Amino acid sequence: MSVQPKLQRFNQNVLSKYQIYNSIFMTLPFDSITKTGVLLPLFHETCNDGFKKGEDPTTIVKNFFKKYQARRDSQSQINLLFRFIQYIERQVVLFDAIEDAAFPEVNNMDGIGTMRSLKESASSDNKLEILKQYLEEFKVRIVLTAHPTQFYPGSVLGIITDLTKAIRDNDLSSINQLLAQLGKTPFYKKKKPTPYDEAVSLIWYLENVFYYSFGSIFDYIQQNIFDNKDIKNNIINVGFWPGGDRDGNPFVTPEITLKVANRLRETILKNYYRDIRRLKRKLTFSGLEDRIAVIERKLYDSFIDEGAEPEISLQAFEAELKAIRSLVVKEHQSLYLSEINSLLNKIHLFGYHFAILDIRQDSRVHESVFNTLAEGLIKSESDILPKNYFQLSAKEQVKILSEVKGTIDETLLKDEELLKTFETIKTVKKIQENNGERAVHRYIISNTQSTLHIMQLFAMLKLAAFHDDLTLDIGPLFETIPDLEIAHEVMEELYTNPAYAKHLKNRKNKQLIMLGFSDGTKDGGYLMANWAIFKAKERLTEVSRKYNVDVIFFDGRGGPPARGGGKTHQFYASLGPTIEAKQVQLTIQGQTISSNFGTLESSQYNLEQLISSGIDNKLETNLPMTDDDRKVMEDLATISYKKYVDFKNHPMFVPYLERMSTLKYYAKTNIGSRPSKRGKSESLKFEDLRAIPFVGSWSQLKQNVPGFYGVGTALKKYEENGEFEKVEALYKNSKFFKTLVENSMMSLSKSFFNLTKYMSKDEEFGAFWDIIHEEYKTTKALLLKLTGSKALMENEPAGKASIDIREAIVLPLLTIQQYALKKIQELEKENPKDKEQLKVYEKLVTRSLFGNINAARNSA
Repeated sequence: MSVQPKLQRFNQNVLSKYQIYNSIFMTLPFDSITKTGVLLPLFHETCNDGFKKGEDPTTIVKNFFKKYQARRDSQSQINLLFRFIQYIERQVVLFDAIEDAAFPEVNNMDGIGTMRSLKESASSDNKLEILKQYLEEFKVRIVLTAHPTQFYPGSVLGIITDLTKAIRDNDLSSINQLLAQLGKTPFYKKKKPTPYDEAVSLIWYLENVFYYSFGSIFDYIQQNIFDNKDIKNNIINVGFWPGGDRDGNPFVTPEITLKVANRLRETILKNYYRDIRRLKRKLTFSGLEDRIAVIERKLYDSFIDEGAEPEISLQAFEAELKAIRSLVVKEHQSLYLSEINSLLNKIHLFGYHFAILDIRQDSRVHESVFNTLAEGLIKSESDILPKNYFQLSAKEQVKILSEVKGTIDETLLKDEELLKTFETIKTVKKIQENNGERAVHRYIISNTQSTLHIMQLFAMLKLAAFHDDLTLDIGPLFETIPDLEIAHEVMEELYTNPAYAKHLKNRKNKQLIMLGFSDGTKDGGYLMANWAIFKAKERLTEVSRKYNVDVIFFDGRGGPPARGGGKTHQFYASLGPTIEAKQVQLTIQGQTISSNFGTLESSQYNLEQLISSGIDNKLETNLPMTDDDRKVMEDLATISYKKYVDFKNHPMFVPYLERMSTLKYYAKTNIGSRPSKRGKSESLKFEDLRAIPFVGSWSQLKQNVPGFYGVGTALKKYEENGEFEKVEALYKNSKFFKTLVENSMMSLSKSFFNLTKYMSKDEEFGAFWDIIHEEYKTTKALLLKLTGSKALMENEPAGKASIDIREAIVLPLLTIQQYALKKIQELEKENPKDKEQLKVYEKLVTRSLFGNINAARNSA
């Protein structure tokens, strides 16, 4: 059987279906303004033609109304633009659902990178035993975060799920109804969600997708690689940040953390209950039916009362199921054995916690909290800390903190942040007691800059709840370029600290280290952020191996290349032997969750790709970079870093984002529970910018600066010096550099400078716009030269086609957004008192944000 090329499969299963269903959608009669469905294609055409002629968004909008709707008054024009936004948002949903439905047809579910392919290639190379050994120690953890990059409310996500199924079944009647429902369902949230709301919406994916896809992968591994034997290692697990991530989200309280942990436990118990009910219908044999009924009742009673203790412990549940399995094998010809094994596998994967909650807080908060605590202890004449603690050097303070003992008199804790920190620690202890230690066993310190930062938390954990039995891993997060450069020194100080070394020994000599991409890219630009993390990992691997510590790297990879994302599995397959890779751990956020893991098929496919990428990195002989290649990589990163630092220090950098982009509108979208910037100052400072609004604002401008800026300048220097063949050799030899280049090309392919070309004539910002445009042109030309391509993403035609359709769908949205931003600037200059008009155009900008971001789901 011949398999069609991927692009052909995409065109048949996605593009042609979208054209058919979109034409149905455009004629649905749910619209209070007549002809919106007829006028939108005309507006789309006007935008296309206008940008080709070099017109600006304001001219394009005016020309459209002049040509097609000359009689409309200004209010009616605004109403129509809002209607266009509503239609386009729903076109994006329709495209999402069609792409999700076609996933198994477009992607080869047994192809390269899947478990079947991995097993078959290991068998043919006589490496099956080696594969088993790796699977006994290798783990993948995807960590879901509530970072707000997804604008769909729960009701719309439900419609996407139903629409995907109807499209897959070619059920035209249901598709019609769902498209009509979509037309009438609001997309925006009137109130900000709470952190608990965010947790509940992500738990939907756990309950309806991950429970099944994780189970299915594990079942396949057990049956086909381990010959149905039990596997000690759980291989795949899921982490969870909503409800535990207090960094910069002041609304996450200890109460919310506990509530989320309880909700996770209730949800997994419900899933087990459903499976047990299904088993009960099958295991109708004498002596088994009653035993299953007892488990069923106890599971039901365990989740029916919110927050109550389970009626059956995890150990008892597992033991009883294993006893039933033995009887089925011994007395009932192993009938339904695979179903029993499958449930036992899920218990092995998810326990009573379902997902592993991480606690995260910023080192600056800890430092201030700890210093408040230290002052209180010294004042109260406590013997926990010496009176001269604040006069001691950092090294001496670390020594004191590593040996700290005692119990805190809680009446001393007057400071609110201090109380919250202590309550959070106690909550962690309580969750471990209720849901098992696996439920929450990591505390991540953002913005770690020193050993002292880690030991301050170490001391607080002991004083607040854990004393001599610290059943928690402390994970420093190194984010900025300077922090990454000293990370190995910080870790060496910890490894040689007797108290910390003893703690590590109790934790099986495993050390979690998180490395951040978003703030790294914001801080150092695209090439340097990625290279600095690569080098930091090498140094951290070396120092960890020196002290016999298993280092586990956890990557804050985000979704788009600008946040460290891109082709994730290729990235992990490219690391080579100088970086420890027994585990792959990464954050997944926002639309990356729904696009890469939102359906059973996409979730299973992308998880398998991650498992095989980590194992490929082990099984294949990835040679370390040669000295010559390292020298070139270092030089490219340094040149691009200097270019990027000069750019971000430009006096127009922050004003440009503040006044010419959508940056300040992110806070008005009500999609996330947390503030849109750190710090409380009125004026906007670069360091207070959060990575998501920062990256998102460049994306809305279609300039995608964080994914390419500085790359062109670095390549140009080699071209001008007649040494371009050195970069070509690096591209040919290094999978790591090749992946960086391909991800940057994806960022470039989503840039569209004609949209903002009008800014080049702006008195204040024209020269700044030109700087960005020049770097874009240089980077694009030299990356095409380097890869020998005629067009961006030439080697990924299906991915490119998906991006092109999505970009085409939202072109009118972007045009409306830029038109509204220009109107706001004019009103602020000429008529700042007209608050009503300002409000209308600000609402246009905010509403147009939604569809643009949702359409960018394949930025990962």
